[in-house]
Amino acid sequence: MKIKIDEEYLLTTLLKLLVIHSPTGYTDPIVRCVCALLQELDIGFELTRRGAIRATIPGRKGTPERALVTHLDTLGAMVKELKSNGRLGLIPVGTWSARFAEGARVSVFTDGQIFRGQVLPLKASGHTFNEGVDTQPISWDNVEVRVDEPIDSLTGLIEKGIRVGDFVGFDASPEHFENGFINARHLDDKAGVAAVLAAARYLKQNRIALPGDLHLLFTISEEVGSGASAVLHGDVAEMITIDNGTTAPGQASLEFGVTVAMADSTGPFDYHLTHRLIHLCQSNLIPFTRDIFRYYRCDSASAIEAGNDIRTALVAFGVDGSHGYERTNMDSLTSVARLLVTYAMEDPLYASQAGTLSSLEDFPATRDAEIAGIRTLNPDPITQVPPSDEAE
Repeated sequence: MKIKIDEEYLLTTLLKLLVIHSPTGYTDPIVRCVCALLQELDIGFELTRRGAIRATIPGRKGTPERALVTHLDTLGAMVKELKSNGRLGLIPVGTWSARFAEGARVSVFTDGQIFRGQVLPLKASGHTFNEGVDTQPISWDNVEVRVDEPIDSLTGLIEKGIRVGDFVGFDASPEHFENGFINARHLDDKAGVAAVLAAARYLKQNRIALPGDLHLLFTISEEVGSGASAVLHGDVAEMITIDNGTTAPGQASLEFGVTVAMADSTGPFDYHLTHRLIHLCQSNLIPFTRDIFRYYRCDSASAIEAGNDIRTALVAFGVDGSHGYERTNMDSLTSVARLLVTYAMEDPLYASQAGTLSSLEDFPATRDAEIAGIRTLNPDPITQVPPSDEAE
């Protein structure tokens, strides 16, 4: 069965998401946008108290349930200081370098209105500081926001209603090309959200009957570590995280096809679920690669750390320059969406493990046991390893 993802819908959705500022802590507008998109697809959803979304596409059986998770929050900043020169000191929201903040156009969200501005290094003019512009250290203490208002003092900032703790959203500045490349801030993880919605649209438009309930989870605090900790419930047995794969020297991720992560900084992903995804790529001719991310964590980690006993895996679209000036390709996004559709149509990996606890008979064997001819339920553990041909 050839799965044809609507690329126009995917791209249009991505561009719609990218123009909405959503730094962690200021995600209500993007939550409302995604809820509207789910309503257009006739997919029911619920909200947590803080605004994480749990949508559900019903299947033939209620359990064991599965989930696809992406995050709506992005990197950003907050006002740390109102400066005497009428500019704003910043503290980052999420983990990213100030070198990628310099020059960015931003929106400052005050209690009463939104101001526009630009992030500049403290030494912003070569005509003034000469070679000093090249020797200034890179840090958040060495950048400031120039607000596009006639303000040149602390008093002016206060009169405008700008306060410490106001959120600062960084413009995504998206640009896309006929060759499929997309450049923008915040592709992590709005590109993943668009891929999930495109996959869901395919399932709904083609009226595909799923074997079990499929939840679409959209978290709002992944960039600060808590992510999927509060949006799951006990009936979910398998969860696929969709996020960016870092293309860089020493990494195997690509900007084309799917990247299946084998491990990240929190440890290996589930062996059985990860290999199921690899098999689905192979059997459905979806181009893929495998990678390990040493300085990376995702919603899978927060779900496990919150005490959820679920199998997790990470499917990634390739991103060059992650947490900086990011780039991906439509080929990668559509490949991810195809894999998600294929996965959703398959039976759960281990349907017998629908409950939170099961027996040894329901516990799977790894492939190495099959290759070695070891019986999973051999009553005599001493004789599990078969004798060699040379044994008498």
